[in-house]
Amino acid sequence: MARYQTTFHVYAANLLLAFVTAGVAAAATLAEDADTVCKGLVGGTDAVKVDSAAFLGASQLAVAERGPTPASRITPANPAFCKVLGHIEPTDPKAPPIKFQVNLPVEWNGRSVQYGGGGFNGVLITGLALPPAAPFDKPSPLARGFVTYGTDSGHETKPGEPPQLFALSDEAFENFAHRSYKKVRDVAVGLMERAYGKKPEKMYFMGSSEGGREGLTMAQRYPDDFDGIFSRVPVINWVGLQHAGTRSGLATMGEGWIRPAQVKLVGDAVRAACDKADGSHDALVQDPVGCKAAFKVEALRCKDSQSGDQCLTDPQVKAIQTLHGVYKFPFPLANGLDDYPGWGVSGEDTASFGPTGGWTSWWLGKAAPAQPPVSENGIAWIYGAGGIQYVFARDPKLDVTTYKVEDHKARVMEVSNLMDSTNPDLSRFRERKGKLIVLEHMADYAQSPYAGIRYFENVERLMGTATVAQFARLYTAPGVDHVGSGAPANVDMLSVLVDWVEKDNAPGDLEVTEQKVEAPAFPVVRSLPLCRWPAWPHFKAGSVTDASSYFCAQ
Repeated sequence: MARYQTTFHVYAANLLLAFVTAGVAAAATLAEDADTVCKGLVGGTDAVKVDSAAFLGASQLAVAERGPTPASRITPANPAFCKVLGHIEPTDPKAPPIKFQVNLPVEWNGRSVQYGGGGFNGVLITGLALPPAAPFDKPSPLARGFVTYGTDSGHETKPGEPPQLFALSDEAFENFAHRSYKKVRDVAVGLMERAYGKKPEKMYFMGSSEGGREGLTMAQRYPDDFDGIFSRVPVINWVGLQHAGTRSGLATMGEGWIRPAQVKLVGDAVRAACDKADGSHDALVQDPVGCKAAFKVEALRCKDSQSGDQCLTDPQVKAIQTLHGVYKFPFPLANGLDDYPGWGVSGEDTASFGPTGGWTSWWLGKAAPAQPPVSENGIAWIYGAGGIQYVFARDPKLDVTTYKVEDHKARVMEVSNLMDSTNPDLSRFRERKGKLIVLEHMADYAQSPYAGIRYFENVERLMGTATVAQFARLYTAPGVDHVGSGAPANVDMLSVLVDWVEKDNAPGDLEVTEQKVEAPAFPVVRSLPLCRWPAWPHFKAGSVTDASSYFCAQ
């Protein structure tokens, strides 16, 4: 412990006693030890307060028996650090504060990583976990010397409350949309300068799902703030997603609901139609784009003599066609978009890992959609129907089956301008030499990977393919669900970003692995190439579980 304290003492020798952002001058103090430095951070201004700061010793790797995702079972080893908890006061006294956590390692490498949130947020992101897509055996960013931090995005969801309840507050919703991440980023910079006597040299953002949207929002709204951004499975066209997800839920009410055995029926049919397209028989659809065109759900429609789980009724076929189909708005949203692209094929029957995986978890649930939504419903219905009530109609008692988007055009447009991270103009981010990596999972039923693909293509259309190649990458991972289950999905994107930002090593095709959650080795089960869009893995020879047996090509 003495070595850590001494190191922290060196870094903190020129400790500043006021937030730079607060503009309050104070004398510098030399710290006796890390604990003194840490406790000295408590305080602040009327607007920004550090509520507590505790120096914590090094911790060991731990693996839980269960968790909502494979990665969430892992608590990585972390070094000694100062854990800072605080909040930013709202302007509206009726709105909740923005809470944050900043983790200051004893041995700082001059960099920072801001973690994004998930869902409707409402939970404080600690910045202590593995970042999105990280291999299970890699050290956490904090263990690598990064300052890490996160926020609850400006509201706290209490047990039993709808996750969208906060959206009835204008300020809370705007904080969720973008302001909280910017504010917490600036507070974190002030804390770093206060603790170490200098600002960070490089700043990174890593987020998945809602956190992926937040990353794209940072590149679009605040292009000067981050040097490298990793956006995994971003809920990019947020308004489109809520409406398309709700529509898909409505299609499964009553006779349209699809039973678990029928989900497997569809999954088997997709694999039968498309598994061998890459030249291998590995129960994985490598080219889901081609498969969407090849697979015809109508072939599973019940014949006159059929019934039960070995075929689909007309309402069930229609429900699947609705899921796959484009959702069209009667007016354009932010940045000219007027639709949501719909979902693809493959991974329909991905085995659930807690609340994750395939149609059953995200779309269908274990029971047909109800009003109000119940826990047995699919997540898309819980999120979408609640979003319609609390975000768009702002009527918690609304019968969602009666909702018409054209009746709420003004509010829909207001939300789209706040939430939809679809602005393709990344010129300022590029001019600052920022680097962006987007990763889409092609068996994702929480959000459509085709929304992110279209966004990237719109960026290329506006800025030129050669220009975009200088600062941005889009990768697509076949067979992977929203949270990284179902196929190889782990890759150290933080190292990829650092190499690109700081060494100008532009990434080409990468490699993803699937690992057992078994410490300490976390053995690799299989690997695949992670191809740059629009390429996908093709089998050449060898083991179907080894990335070297494949090559990337369109």
